[in-house]
Order: sequence, then C-alpha cells, then structure tokens
Amino acid sequence: MKGTVGELGEFGLIRELTSRLTSTPAVRLGPGDDAAVVAAPDRRVVVSTDVLLEGRHFRRDWSTAYDVGRKAAAQNLADIAAMGAVPTALLLGLVVPADLPATWANELMDGLRDECQVAGAAVVGGDVVRGETITIAITALGDLRNQEPVTRSGAQPGDVVAVTGWLGWSAAGHAVLSRGFRSPRAFVEAHRRPEPPYHAGPAAAGLGATAMTDVSDGLVADLGHIAEASKVRIDLRSASIDVPSQMSDIGQAVGVDPLQWVLNGGEDHAIVATFPADVKLPARWKVIGEVRNPSALPQVTVDGAPWAKAGWDHFGGDEDASAG
Repeated sequence: MKGTVGELGEFGLIRELTSRLTSTPAVRLGPGDDAAVVAAPDRRVVVSTDVLLEGRHFRRDWSTAYDVGRKAAAQNLADIAAMGAVPTALLLGLVVPADLPATWANELMDGLRDECQVAGAAVVGGDVVRGETITIAITALGDLRNQEPVTRSGAQPGDVVAVTGWLGWSAAGHAVLSRGFRSPRAFVEAHRRPEPPYHAGPAAAGLGATAMTDVSDGLVADLGHIAEASKVRIDLRSASIDVPSQMSDIGQAVGVDPLQWVLNGGEDHAIVATFPADVKLPARWKVIGEVRNPSALPQVTVDGAPWAKAGWDHFGGDEDASAG
C-alpha cells in the first residue's frame, strides 16, 4: 500500500476502503455502482445525517482512526434506533488532505464497518474528496419494520421517563483527556467509542414508548427537545440517576460535581424515552422521572426546580468542547 491517500489517488483510495467492507441481507447492491440498493420492506426509510470535523469533534492525538470510525457510526446509528427503527445502512462522505497516511483512512473504515456490524447494518458507499481538514459526513438508514416511528412529540402527562445506557461517562472521559490523563480507562474509552444500546430503541417502540431520543447533547438538553415538542414539563429525580463511585472520584479530582456530567454531558448516546405509567419495563430500563403538565413553558426540571440550560450547542460555547 502507498504511504498517503495522495499517492493512492481517489480511485485507489476508494478501492482500498471498499475492500474492507462487509455486507448484510438488507444490502441488495453495495459499493461499486452509481448508487447502492438497500431493501426497504416497510416501504419507509428512516434517515439521519451528521458531520464530524477534526479539532471540533475528534482529535487524532486523543483517538485512533478506528476510534473515530466507531464513534462516527455510533452517533448516527443511535439516531436511527432512537426513532424505534433498526439500522440497515450507512454512507460515508470523507474529506482528507493528500498527505494523510493511507493507513489512517483504512482504520477509519474498519471502525465504521465494525460499529455497523454491532448494529446489524453495513457501509454501502460514499464519496472521498481532497481538503485541508479531515471531515467525516455520515448518513445512516433504518427500517421501521411495520412499527410507527417514535418521535419527540408524543409524551403525555402521567408518563414515566426511563433511560437505558450510560450517562455522563463520555463527559467524564473528556474531562480526563483534557487534563492530559488516559485513565480511568473505562471513561476514556466511553468518550472515544460510545456504546449505544441499539436494540433498546425498537424494543421501546414495541413496549409503547410515547416519545424517545438518544442522549447526544446531554440528558437535560435532549429531554428539553421532548418537552418542547410534546408541550409538557419533564421532572427528573436526581436520586434515581446513577452516579458511579469512580465518576465521583474523577469529579472530586477535577473539581466538578459529577451530576453535571450525568445531566449535561452528551455523546454517550444512551436512549431515553417516555412510557405510559402502567407499562412494565425490562430491567435494563431505569425510571428517572415523570412527565407533568407544564406549569408555564415546556421545560425540564430536576427535583421540581428549573435546571439551567445545558448541553452541547454547535454555535455556542468552547470550540473544542466536544472534541474526542
């Protein structure tokens, strides 16, 4: 293999990347033609897209190319699962400088491929372009399998709020990396490679979830989207939200209340949903609050009190706040 993507050239790079891919039964025609063909037996396709920019969403001194690939795929496939759909396919738009080592691009593709396999999906194509800053654009597809999509607008007063997956782990890992450390490893790895509970989204739809989202920008911020769309107040019980002892230790070391990470930290891609109160939830789901009638504007409260606006905003705050 040649040393850089510039030496490989566009079509050589495409051959290298596509040679690393696997397929699934949903992929009727994979990379190599003008477009891919993906089965849509439901006759509806759930679609989500996202962009990652080097220096803003990832740093090569913090994360390997494989890590970046896993993370890029995970955050998009989680959006599909949070609609109650099953991920089926992923497309990649890649902008890279000509002097980028070809091994980096290959390892990125390996990460995308492997995360897709976890979710039951496959990379089916994309495009590569020369540019000064590494930019990764992902489009993910999913199948509703004859269920209705679970949107943000269906929460009803009296519903319970439940979550499955990690909360605050990525933010704690970011805090560790920001201070030049690489341990505790579990939190650093949670930031580098989130592990969304993909199965939980379609399962929640089957259980009768009334609203759902993944936690990408922070629990309070993302539940705020549900509160606004559903025109309700969501009240969280802080005592019901787990704060691992090791996260508390990190918080004490860096001078941060770990509850801030749990409530405000994003990029864990846990699944949070609202359910009718009489639904019997599996053990993987933890009830952390209730949906109530709005006392004024739709909002999220914690222990009955308003919570300051929190979560990641791409057009506000520190440029490097979410780099990983």
